[in-house]
Amino acid sequence: MYQTQKILLRACEPSDLVSMYEWENEQTWWLLSDTTKPFSKYTIEEFIKQDQNDIFNTKQQRFVVELKSNLKVIGLIDLYSFDPLHRRAGVGILIGDLQQRRKHHALEALQLLHDYAFGILNVHQLYCYIQNSNTASLSLFEKAGYERCGCLKEWMFNNGEAEDVWMMQCFNVK
Repeated sequence: MYQTQKILLRACEPSDLVSMYEWENEQTWWLLSDTTKPFSKYTIEEFIKQDQNDIFNTKQQRFVVELKSNLKVIGLIDLYSFDPLHRRAGVGILIGDLQQRRKHHALEALQLLHDYAFGILNVHQLYCYIQNSNTASLSLFEKAGYERCGCLKEWMFNNGEAEDVWMMQCFNVK
């Protein structure tokens, strides 16, 4: 378990099903994760079970972001496309509890994820893809030490309009 004074990252538990079901099925967030259809409760239950497996086998790891003060689940943070040979992984984050946004929880969660990825998994780099219109996420990742390394022109369609997507990278400098 990784933690700061305010939040902790922990493994997914069966009790997280309700929050995960709600957030994964929020259609306004589907564009962020390339989701195109709702997830069933069964599918999410199976994901939680599989998430207990080793990242070296599954190539992904999800952590729940939880407030320490009241043990409230406020979001999720993921490593995906983990590649131990090339020592890299993708990062995705969602603070699904709208009341907890803009309180620096996402930045703290990213810093904790860096500790895990760089310290335990020996990852050399983390990366993410962020739509040009998602200025809040671009700012968050820049504050966390990510740099824009390339722009994918008209990479995604957002409300019928082609939109550029930024690739961002953060390197382990230790």
